[in-house]
Amino acid sequence: MPYGAAPSVLAAPVAPLGAHPLLLLLLQVGVLLALALLLGRLAGRWGMPAVVGELMVGVLLGPSLLEWAAPALTDWLFPKEADQFHLLDAFSQIGLLLLVGVTGTQLHLGLIRREGRTALQVSLGGLLVPLAMGIGVAYLLPDKLLPADVDRGVFALFLGVAMCVSALPVIAKTLSDMGLLNRNMGQLIMTAGTIDDTVAWFLLSMVTALATTGLTLGHAGLAFASLLVFLVLAATVGRAAVGAVLRRTARSSDPGSTVAAVVVMLLLSAAAAHALKQEPMFGAFVCGIVISSTGQLAPGRLAALRTVVLRVFAPVFFAAAGLRMDLTGLADPEVLGAAFLLLFVAVLGKFAGAYAGARLSRLSRWEGLALGAGMNARGVVEVVIAMAGLRLGVLTTETYTIIVLIAVVTSLMAPPILTMAMKRIEETPEEALREKAYG
Repeated sequence: MPYGAAPSVLAAPVAPLGAHPLLLLLLQVGVLLALALLLGRLAGRWGMPAVVGELMVGVLLGPSLLEWAAPALTDWLFPKEADQFHLLDAFSQIGLLLLVGVTGTQLHLGLIRREGRTALQVSLGGLLVPLAMGIGVAYLLPDKLLPADVDRGVFALFLGVAMCVSALPVIAKTLSDMGLLNRNMGQLIMTAGTIDDTVAWFLLSMVTALATTGLTLGHAGLAFASLLVFLVLAATVGRAAVGAVLRRTARSSDPGSTVAAVVVMLLLSAAAAHALKQEPMFGAFVCGIVISSTGQLAPGRLAALRTVVLRVFAPVFFAAAGLRMDLTGLADPEVLGAAFLLLFVAVLGKFAGAYAGARLSRLSRWEGLALGAGMNARGVVEVVIAMAGLRLGVLTTETYTIIVLIAVVTSLMAPPILTMAMKRIEETPEEALREKAYG
């Protein structure tokens, strides 16, 4: 090194993670995972989606209860230090990206093509009506529910997206648990939910770009252009590269090589989307769809990854998401009133839109009601979008809490309404054969 030159960065390496922050991270992940698995199982026994129990872990350990009952313990286990909380956030975000990507790999594009026009009409109704209602109601909410430096137009768009989503993983689990996955109505709900999920990530990516660049016509055009660039690259260069990688890994008898390759591709796709100022989750989701579309992924090759993601990473993510909920905020009459209003808009918009799409497709009233119930379950996707809003600074803690509550309530509503509607829809011989073959 020449005399007088600045010392190399390598001469002064960054200090490793301290003993106490590492201890807290290990304790946080261990405690959240253990309780999430316990409460998730209890929720399943009571006929509720596991995500409800997993979110309750964060509610119990966060400001809603433990921070109020034992503040000293909360301050020690979950200190209000940004660096410490970001460690848990980083762990959760990796799990979230893998969860969204794995969900993308399970989408059946052939199903969308088969159901065609009916699924499209149901999906469009279930998207456009709640989207419009969500945007409209955002202008009626008090200023205290908006972050101080956020444009109300961006907030309105984000709230509209939150109102119009469905949750494909929750829908699939609910239909499977109820034995409806092989019924025609179950297949139609899954197809419409697939379209909903895809459009939801597209809209979220657009709103993310607007939130980070500003709400102007020029920025909107730039955001849309970057989104198109990403999709075109994914459908061409990305699809060819993904197919080549999967063919290569398929030669190995060990599925571990496929699992590792898929994880790499999901994370790199998320990073590419983020570099284009899109939502990283959208990148992971698109990558998952591309993986599924190549036809190179043999059944069972990702079984180990799904197990780890669904049983380890996802429960920790939802429990950590619950830590940010503060139900004490609902004691404020304005916040409580807004919560009831948004829940009403979310449920009415999704039911009315899906029902209208079903009736336009000449389905019966009970079939329309079943579609509305299935599409109304927001669960996982709603929570993910709420977390994105909090991270982007588009939501306050109060609005975040309200949106997560909507996710929980709508997921609980789906099974009983579906049961009531499906009892009045006669099973066809084709459905009976399908159930016998695949049930």
